Amino acid sequence: MGTLKRFFQDTIIYGIATVVPRLLNFILVPLHTGILNSDEYSVNTTFYVWAAFFNVLLTYGMETSFFRFFSKATDKKKIFSTSFIALTTTTILFASLVFLFKQYLISIVDLDPYFFSILFSVLVLDTLVVIPFAYLRATNRPVRFAAIKILNILSVFLLNLYFLKIVPEFPDLAPTYVLNNYDQKDIVGYIFISNLIASGITFIILLPYFFKSKIQFSVPLFKQMWKYGWPIMVAGIAFIINDNLDKILLKDMISDSIMGAYSGCYKLAVFMMIFVQAFKMGAEPFFFNHSKEKNAKFTYAKILNYFVILGSLIFLVLVCFVDLFKQVVIPNSDYWVAMSIVPIILLANLFLGIYHNLSIWYKLTDKTRMGMYISLFGAFITVVMNLLLINIFGFIAAAWATLAAYGSMMLISYFLGRKYYPVPYNIKRVGFYLGLAIAFSSISFIFFRQNYIVASIFIFIFVAITYFKEQEDIKKILKRA
Repeated sequence: MGTLKRFFQDTIIYGIATVVPRLLNFILVPLHTGILNSDEYSVNTTFYVWAAFFNVLLTYGMETSFFRFFSKATDKKKIFSTSFIALTTTTILFASLVFLFKQYLISIVDLDPYFFSILFSVLVLDTLVVIPFAYLRATNRPVRFAAIKILNILSVFLLNLYFLKIVPEFPDLAPTYVLNNYDQKDIVGYIFISNLIASGITFIILLPYFFKSKIQFSVPLFKQMWKYGWPIMVAGIAFIINDNLDKILLKDMISDSIMGAYSGCYKLAVFMMIFVQAFKMGAEPFFFNHSKEKNAKFTYAKILNYFVILGSLIFLVLVCFVDLFKQVVIPNSDYWVAMSIVPIILLANLFLGIYHNLSIWYKLTDKTRMGMYISLFGAFITVVMNLLLINIFGFIAAAWATLAAYGSMMLISYFLGRKYYPVPYNIKRVGFYLGLAIAFSSISFIFFRQNYIVASIFIFIFVAITYFKEQEDIKKILKRA
């Protein structure tokens, strides 16, 4: 229980580093959807879709490679220096290529040249701080990591409020320079400018870590890290396809307005995304650092059990009360046309979280190519289902494609994990909680929507059953706490 306690402590701190940024972004959604029409929100979504894609490409799996090699290295400074120099060099190379092929890239991403320049600048700054951030996680400094992450998003949040609310509504509070250059017609651009300023602040704060160790670059080490990391990069690109291709295709195959509405409703899955991301950030270094312990596999099985219980409860609550959440998050009723996707996207993200838990087998056995193949299979499902079904069934097909992709990845990872790194997962118990949450949420959403008495009863039953089945472990955890 001591090891699990440490895992939960770190995960809670990383959770705060994830929850607060996501929560502030969550608060910004009604601001954005209230000011931007669905067409303008489509531009906002396009910007961040391409930011996610290029972020994966620029880091090429080096963050996960850093964790893997740092955890078992005797000369940890060499790991830090080699990975940092590698990322810095490739980022400079990327900047040079963008400068040469700027017009061609602008036509691909379908963004205003000014917005593209901001995107490019944000990508460079964010890539340069990847290894310093990874160093904080690998050396068990979650508090410092959380503080910097929170400061970053707090800057984004406050700057959004300043540019989108204070300047247009209280111009007397804005300096002359801002007023003279303020353009209300390009209001979406100020969202991107806020992101750029925040990335610059984070870069300055982490600048001391750039000189953390003496300059040493090991070519053999880099080759090993690249060999380990490039399949993770490909898998990351596949994840971007799974998570974002639907939005791009909806824009091209239906309309900007539908894409904006779909993307806005997608934001209602934010709490599940927070939970999954917090788990991933706490779990990845934990799994590597404790892989050699005697009861490691038993610990991994326990963690999956707790993850599914909490994830299923979050899923159930969000689906049962989804119409209350939409009033707060998306006050503009023009977006509500896509509300039917929310339960599907929530379940898809829960499956993704289970996949992240199961995927430890290919990371610990250095079979990252297997993870790449699984992700590519998921991307294949996403591409095929979207291209074939959107024109027939509309935007709902995109949501089902996401669920099918993540569900298939979860199942494939489980069965391959049994072969290469068997963990004693209690599948019957995990399946029971998952099935119970899906059944209750489906009945609530289809037959008792907005009946919050029935919704509360379903949630109470789920919690009571969980406590009855897990009371021994719950008592042990509470006793040690």
